[in-house]
Amino acid sequence: MLQPDIRYTKVRWLLTIAGVFLYVGDIWTDIVLAVKYFQEEQYVWTGFTVMFILIGLLVTQIFSYAWYWDDLNDPLLNPEGKKEISDMSKPGLVVLHAFGFGIFTRYYHLLKEGFQVVWTKSNGDGVDKLREVHKKLFCVATDLSMLKLFETFLESAPQLLLQLYILLGHNEVSVMQCLSVAFSFCNIAWSLVDYRRCLRRSLPYIREMPSGLPTAIYLLYKICTITSLILSYSLLLILSIYTTVALTVLWLLATIWTHLLETKFCSSRSLEFLYRAVAGVILTFTFFNVKGQDTKVAMTTYYIFCTVINIMSPSLMALLKPELQTSTLLLTISGLICGCSVLGLVCLILYYIQLHPRRVQREEDEVDDPGKETKSLARIKNFLKP
Repeated sequence: MLQPDIRYTKVRWLLTIAGVFLYVGDIWTDIVLAVKYFQEEQYVWTGFTVMFILIGLLVTQIFSYAWYWDDLNDPLLNPEGKKEISDMSKPGLVVLHAFGFGIFTRYYHLLKEGFQVVWTKSNGDGVDKLREVHKKLFCVATDLSMLKLFETFLESAPQLLLQLYILLGHNEVSVMQCLSVAFSFCNIAWSLVDYRRCLRRSLPYIREMPSGLPTAIYLLYKICTITSLILSYSLLLILSIYTTVALTVLWLLATIWTHLLETKFCSSRSLEFLYRAVAGVILTFTFFNVKGQDTKVAMTTYYIFCTVINIMSPSLMALLKPELQTSTLLLTISGLICGCSVLGLVCLILYYIQLHPRRVQREEDEVDDPGKETKSLARIKNFLKP
């Protein structure tokens, strides 16, 4: 009998379906919203909404295809040198990813293989065989969760910032905007927790993140800190559109920092540069351990900087636009920024002091970008050395 922490369960399979629903819902609401803006002749909002959709899709398709290619050329995963992987030929992979179906293809194979494992009776396979099957499923799930994480911060998070800016700064409210904001918010929350749990389950020397309170506290920490930062960004954008320049500089600094760490996440140099640029985007919204090393100083510095932004944005809004000082909207947003920032930092401290699962054996710090023994597993656990 397999231990619970290495079993791909029915609940995990059902949660994968929920992930498909959130992914489709997030993209669908954004597409419908872009059509709505176009019909209303708001071409700037149309362009930005479509741009974020396309960037998220394009980058995830590139990584998904590259990882399939790595698996196809991996002698451990494909010892016989077959020209197909998961019943797909190389030309078939190109076509699927060219039309943006890379993530859907991964969802299909994970659900199909997972169904055969968790919903059908075992044929008397030994424990070692079952362990290998469940381990493979978690590697597939982790690859998918990594792609979803990239998509979340390239599409959902910028889309959430854009729609909040339109809602707060231009007093344009519609049901579809609210749906887009809601799906983006839920997709961010889902992707963060799903990625964290898949990552910890796929690494043999890291204990699984327990369900219940630890997961809830981790989710609160991430959601609250991200929410306060996005609301602060939206206030600064309302104050001056040139805030986009400052956000671009932040992204460049985060990308340069990631480059200086000499990450080795990808099998090719060009793809590594793309990964570092994506990591820079993620760091614009939340802390991301891009390489396994002691992150206490980096994380502390990061959240001190975020706290300064959270204090500065409502203060500047009140000083430079005094007519809004008594505005219910500004007071509400300022209260949300302050409340989310404090609650997020409290949950951060509580999680890492009391609830953070410890390693089975002492090694380097846990990494947020696992980086493939098979290339798939090394992508998950490689590059832990500073």
